[in-house]
Order: sequence, then C-alpha cells, then structure tokens
Amino acid sequence: MPSWKLVTGTFLVCVGILMGGAVFAYSNVVIPKEDDTATSQNNIYYWADGSRMAATGSGTNRQIIGIEQIPKVMQEAVVSAENKTFWDDSGIDPMGIGRAVWNMAKGGETQGGSTITQQYVKNNRLNDQSQTVTRKVKELFISMKVGNELEKSDIMAGYLNTAYYGRGAYGIQAASRAYFDKDAKQLNASESALLAAVLKGATYYDPGGYPEIDPEATPEKNTDRATKRWKWILDEMVNDNKITAAERAKYTTFPKVQKRKQDAQLTGQIGYLVSTAKANFINSNTEGIGAKELERGGYEIHTTFDKKKVASMEQSVKKILDEYIDPKKRPDTDTNVQFGGASVDTKTGAIVAIYGGVDATKHFTNNADPTGAQVGSTFKPFVLAAAMQYGIRDKDLGPVQDASSRTIVDPDKSRYSGKDELKVRKYNGEIWHDEKGKEWLQTNDDGASYGNMSLREAMIRSANSPYVQLGMDVGIDKVRETAIAAGLRKESLVQGEVPSFSLGISSPSAIRMAGAYATFANNGEQNDPFSVTKVSKGGKTIYEHKSATKEAFSSAIASNVTDVLRDVVENPKGTGRKAAIEGRDVAGKTGTTDGNKSAWFVGYTAQLATAIDMYRFDDDETKKNREFQEMFGTGDQPKIHGSSFPSRIWKDYMTDAVEGMPVVSFPEPEKLDGAKPVFGGGATSPTPTPTATPTPTETTATPTTTPPTTPTTTPPATKTPKPGKTTCSVWDWDCNHTGEPGDPGGNTGKPTDTATPTDTPTPTDTETNGHGKPNDGTWIP
Repeated sequence: MPSWKLVTGTFLVCVGILMGGAVFAYSNVVIPKEDDTATSQNNIYYWADGSRMAATGSGTNRQIIGIEQIPKVMQEAVVSAENKTFWDDSGIDPMGIGRAVWNMAKGGETQGGSTITQQYVKNNRLNDQSQTVTRKVKELFISMKVGNELEKSDIMAGYLNTAYYGRGAYGIQAASRAYFDKDAKQLNASESALLAAVLKGATYYDPGGYPEIDPEATPEKNTDRATKRWKWILDEMVNDNKITAAERAKYTTFPKVQKRKQDAQLTGQIGYLVSTAKANFINSNTEGIGAKELERGGYEIHTTFDKKKVASMEQSVKKILDEYIDPKKRPDTDTNVQFGGASVDTKTGAIVAIYGGVDATKHFTNNADPTGAQVGSTFKPFVLAAAMQYGIRDKDLGPVQDASSRTIVDPDKSRYSGKDELKVRKYNGEIWHDEKGKEWLQTNDDGASYGNMSLREAMIRSANSPYVQLGMDVGIDKVRETAIAAGLRKESLVQGEVPSFSLGISSPSAIRMAGAYATFANNGEQNDPFSVTKVSKGGKTIYEHKSATKEAFSSAIASNVTDVLRDVVENPKGTGRKAAIEGRDVAGKTGTTDGNKSAWFVGYTAQLATAIDMYRFDDDETKKNREFQEMFGTGDQPKIHGSSFPSRIWKDYMTDAVEGMPVVSFPEPEKLDGAKPVFGGGATSPTPTPTATPTPTETTATPTTTPPTTPTTTPPATKTPKPGKTTCSVWDWDCNHTGEPGDPGGNTGKPTDTATPTDTPTPTDTETNGHGKPNDGTWIP
C-alpha cells in the first residue's frame, strides 16, 4: 500500500502539470478578430427540385452603436438577469463553470454558468457554436484573456451589439426597433428588462410567439413567461441597487410591443414554407442547432416542397375565397374566414405542399400547423381502426382487458344503432353521465335518425351515434393509442374519457391529419411528416433526414379502413362524394364540428394524402378571449360541412396534384383475423329468416336501414346509385351534382337535459347493455 507521502506527492505533481498546462494554454491562446466571426450570412431554402425558394437570415438587421448610446438601465438589466458579478469578475464564473462541468459529466444540460464575457466571446469571437467540451474549454481561455485585456464597457457593448433578440434582430439597436420602434438610447427600465428577458431565448420569451417552431411557444404562453421574467428582472434590479423601489413601482404594466414583421420576400406561401422547414430542422437535428444559431445564417436547407403543388393548393383555396367569401357583403358571416391545408407523400411522409393562410406577411399564424380547430368526424377512422386492432371489451370483466377478452369488430356484419339522441353507455352497460350527472344523449347532424346500421354505412353517412358507442365499447384509451400510432401528436389530443372524444373534439394540425391518413394508404406503415431532406453549411452536410418507419397497425386493418373510406367518396349517399376524382381510387372523410365552427375533408389516393380545413378566427392578437366563430351563413350557405368548401378545395387541388402520376388502385381489403359481428347501442342481430331485398325509397331525411341476411365483408363490385327524389337545389352543398338530397357531415354532439328520442318510421330497437352485444350475449354470424 503506497505511503501518504507518495500519494500526496503524486497529487501535487498532477496539479502542477494541470496548472502548467493551463498557464501554457492561456499564454498561447489568441483572441480571434471580431470581423472574422461577427458577420451573418443568408440561409438559402430550396424547392424539392433543387431550385432556389428563398434567402433569409442575412444578418443585415444589425447596427453597431457605442456604449454611450446604450442606456445604463439596459446594461444593468442584463447584469442583474445574467451575471451579477460582471463589473468585477475576471471574465469567468468558477461556480458556474463547476455547474457546467458537473452537468457535462453526468450527460445533462451543457448550457448555463456562462458570464456575459463568455457569451460575448461565443457570439462574437467563435465560429464554433457546438456544445462540446473542447469548444467550452477554448471559450473559457479566450474569455479569461478577453476579461483581462478589454475594458468592461467594451465587452458590454460588444455583447449587446451581437446578441440575438429574435425577430431577425442582432444587437440592441435592431432589437429596440423590432420590439418598440425606437432607438436603443430611448429605452426605459421596463423595456430594458423585457429585452433582457428575451435574451434567455427569443423562441420562448418573445411575446409575439413562435408556434411555427414549437407549439408551446404560442403568443399567450410566451407572454406569460416573458411577464414573469420581466417582473423578476425589475425586482432584481432593485435588490442590486440599480433602480430605486419608487422607480420600480412605476412599472406595473407589461410593456406593449409591436407585432412581428415578416420579411418582404416571404410573401404568399413562402413564409409558411420557410417556418415549417425551419421548425423541422430545429426539432430534428442532433447538433444542438437552435433558432438563434440558425439565424446567424450560412445554411443551405433543401426541402420537400413541390413548387407546382404548393401553387395549386393556394390557387384552389383562392378560387373559393374569391368566388364565395365576401366580407364586405356579409360582414357578420364572412369575416375572419380561414383555410389550412397540407399534402403528404403516403410512402415517405414528405410534405409536398401546405396552405398556411392568405399571406405570411399579413396572416402570421401558419394554418397548416396546430390552430385549435377541432377535426370533427374525420377522427372516426381512428375509432374504426381501434375496433379492428383491439376489439370491444367483455361487459363482465374489468375495464382493462387483454386481447383474449376482447372481440375484433367486423365493419360490415356488425350493427350499431344510428338513433338520434342515443343514450350512450359504458362498455359494461352502465349509462354514462357527465361531470354534472347528466345522461349523454348523442345527436346526429341536423337531428337525422337512422335505424341499425353497419359501421361502414355509419361512416358513409357520418352518423355519430354508432361511433360514439363503439368508442366507449373499445375504450377511449385504445382509440387515443390508435390515433397516436397513426401519427397524431399526443399533446394535440383531448385528455379524459368523454364519449365525444371519438367524434373529433381534438385539434391536430392539417399536417398531422394528412400524415395519419397516409398511414392507412401505406398499409399501416407510419412515417412522421417532414419537410427538410438535407442541410449543409460551408459545403459540408450537417443534417440528412432519416426515415423511421413504424408499423401502426396491420395491412389488414389499413386495407379495411381504406375500403370503408373509399365508400364515403364513391357511394351515392357518401358525405365525401364531391371529392371523387374520375379514374382514381379515392378514400376520405368529411368532418363538421358542433356549432359549425370548423369543417374538414381529409382524404388520399395511393400516392398523396391531403387535409383541408376551414374555420373562422380573428387574427387580431390584441383581442382577449378570442374564440372560433360559427359558420352558419358563411359563403351564403346555410351551414358549412366538410362536404362543401373543404371537399371542393381538396378535389380541385388533388386532381391537379396527381396528374401525371401512375393510376394505382387501392388493395382489396384483407381478411381480419378473429373479426366477428358485434351489436351495440341497442342494435340487435338480424333475424336468421331470409328477407327480400328492400326496394329504394324516396325518404332520405330519416333513413332506415334493414340489414341484409348475409352481409359480406367487401362491397359489391359495382355500386349503382339508388334513385332518389330531387328535393333541393342543384346548388345546395348538401346535394350531389344531380340534385339528389345529400347527407350531413356529422357533428360532435353534446349532452342534453331531455331524453326524448326522435320518432322514426322504424320499430323501436331493443336496448342492449351497451357493450356491443345483445342482452343474451349471443352472436349470429
């Protein structure tokens, strides 16, 4: 065992070597010149074909000013917020360095602990912005030398003149103009505290928000974060004796900032395309490159956007806006009308086109991203997929059941009640009550009431009652899991187990809805939507998209869902029939929400999946408590359905988008292993006695369906439209092109105080226990 003298001696030698190495490194380090690193360059964005789309982040929004033009309160706000010892330290903070080293050692966050001098060096003296130990050590020695050789006032001026404040603003002068439209020398303590708060990270502290980069960076959430930090900085300035308590008392109101201004070259859809690609790269790269570093420029960003398809989608929306939407003529119904859209390659997830709004320099929210618009009945395919994937639960067992206790659902042989105001039950037969103790009576759109119907027919007609009860029988948790597996984000889905979850009360983005439907088209294989294929800098590729395909569900489930959604478009009674493209297989679903506050059509061919939504929402961010507005009367239509403007835009765009592509048919629906007929919501199994084929009737308002004796799992090869009576104008959105009465798109329904059922010409169905089986539990195949 070595003696204590040997151990001590060895330790001192090691310390001496380290100190000697540090002294040598310090004496040999050279402070880089400002001009070599402080300039910013363009970021170049490219279309999918390699042609140039836009150049941004040129760094021209910078004006160097002297320390005498920077108010003392601005300087002290930064000191109180970031580095209280700045005026006295040597350029480094040993305690902060210790925290950073400890975090690096345990693989945690590597930021933090930097002094103002270190940040100045990083911004102004180093090209290398990586989060490596080597770069940190280099920054440390340069900071020590800068701290010893430069005046503190020069370091402060250098830092404030090179820091990034968001909005494309580099330096305090540009930031002052961007946020307050005044020169930096005019900033007061309150405004200075806000700009100091923004330095923590403009993405999350700019009150204008950056939801295109992160859904959590909304104007509302950013304002809340910025307000808290603004207050804290002002309080710290009092504690540090930089302002008096009396002066602090004057600043009780958060300073008013200007709206974010968009680059003039980012007009039309270009700004939305750039923001989408920027967010994709920031959230996907593994180099730690964030918004701040990206804005420094020098990157070449290659996107998936197809120039022709982007123009086509924009033109398809514009055609409807120009022809039907007239705010001057109908200010009460046609103001604040907005559309969003996205188109995705079904095989790869590549986003080929989006529609973000009328103009990125006028409408700042990207409508292809999450907007809060509920998706309505376009969510029903995920309920059907969940019923095929997991099956309904056994009423006699607990709520959590494995596959052995569940029954996979056959979409054609199963029957559910399509009654209006259907009494919804839990899987075990108990009546479901809301938080106020009210029974949930599920309505159908416009009060339409149907008899027992197959899940295929319920999808075709967009009947709500069957899918609400089916969701309860399967389990809302399983429906949610299925939607997430298909590609929807968990945070976009409503939490809780309410029955209306199955009717699309959640608010996924158009991009994610297109991507999730693409999973059905891709035989159950899921790819996250993406918009950037490659990023390079200085001739070196620093990022390439790598596919990460996952199996969401089997090809049998995907092909059966597709076959049902194909009928939504091809069946004469289908709510999506206006989206049919001659010579192409099309599958899709309409969606119309409660209160007529949003309408969707989401559909796909074998190659492209596209989502189009429509809603009314005021763009004025200064207005508090903004809400989605009703669309009754919008476009001079009684009501907006997914089958009206959204489906027409979808068809117009998709007809052009698939032109020149090979004609590819959908696969035949595969056999679902273990699938059986189930009966729910009061529906009973059909009588085994053969019955004659029912003849078509002229009644369409409250249709009744008599199930065939031997239903099949596949639709007939030839689908002949049933004759109907013309009862409405050929210009009515809810009629087909011949003037036959159409069917509503479905709404979300809501609990009501009354339980009076709607009278229908069909016999009253016998209630079941609500778990998908008749009371005796027997099934008739």
